[in-house]
Amino acid sequence: MKKTLLSLSLITIALLGKAQNCSELFISEYVEGSGNSKAMEFYNPTLNTINLSNYRLVRYSNGSSTGSDSSNLVGSVNSYSTFVIANGVGVTSGTTSTSPACSPALQALAQQTDAAYPAPTFMNGDDALVLVKISPYARIDIFGKIGEQPATAWSDVAPYDGTLGKWWTKDHSLQRKATVKAGIMTNPAQFNVKLEWDSLPKDNWTKIGSHDCDCKPVGINENAKAVYLKLYPNPSNSSEIVFVSDNLIKEIKIINAIGQIVYSSLNNDKTVVLRNLNLTSGIYYTVVKNNVGTKTEKLIIQ
Repeated sequence: MKKTLLSLSLITIALLGKAQNCSELFISEYVEGSGNSKAMEFYNPTLNTINLSNYRLVRYSNGSSTGSDSSNLVGSVNSYSTFVIANGVGVTSGTTSTSPACSPALQALAQQTDAAYPAPTFMNGDDALVLVKISPYARIDIFGKIGEQPATAWSDVAPYDGTLGKWWTKDHSLQRKATVKAGIMTNPAQFNVKLEWDSLPKDNWTKIGSHDCDCKPVGINENAKAVYLKLYPNPSNSSEIVFVSDNLIKEIKIINAIGQIVYSSLNNDKTVVLRNLNLTSGIYYTVVKNNVGTKTEKLIIQ
């Protein structure tokens, strides 16, 4: 009988620490880049579309044990798909150079832009971020350690508080490992970022908007709801570029390498042909929105 009770206790502790696998929204990418180029991505590992009106992102700033600011999420996220909230600063402050704008390229990849300061996406490497379910209230994923302010950022060597090793949560993008199937519900004793996250260089958000997760059944291509897009020719001389989708294309943006939107149009067709854009040679990003989501493709102009 005692062994049974002990086993049940251990199971209860495990369930308190993490949500049931593939059953709830969790954080899938963290972007802490130049200036206010910051964003958070969430992944829906379930079979159903999730309405985000019952979810909130909360920041615990500079080691605070209580939430410093928060933002309610809006919209919905399809099964096996992602939702991105990016910092909403659109222009550099006119009175100070300490608040530079978020990259337009990063904002274009987001489904939601955050509120003015103070807001969660003003994190700077030493802030814990928590995804909360509003009703019934529950912390469903914790990034960082609530109540701890690391030395500039959390690092990759114990005690992981920034005093030893390399900083990971500042000047990096972090992507959740595919093996992670649920969020962290209990504040960790130590935040060992390497356990569940892979590191990408500063200002690298090429993987924003998609996420590989073992929750997705084998053979399902983004639940058949992925944004199909064909872009050709690529490379191109910009005299003619063709966009083809399986759903009505609603909007096209072309963004240059420094984040400037150089072309934007509203559309309502499955095939859109752009002519005589007169783009200079270089690398661009095309952001295409249709009825089911957003797709980003690299475009090379020769």
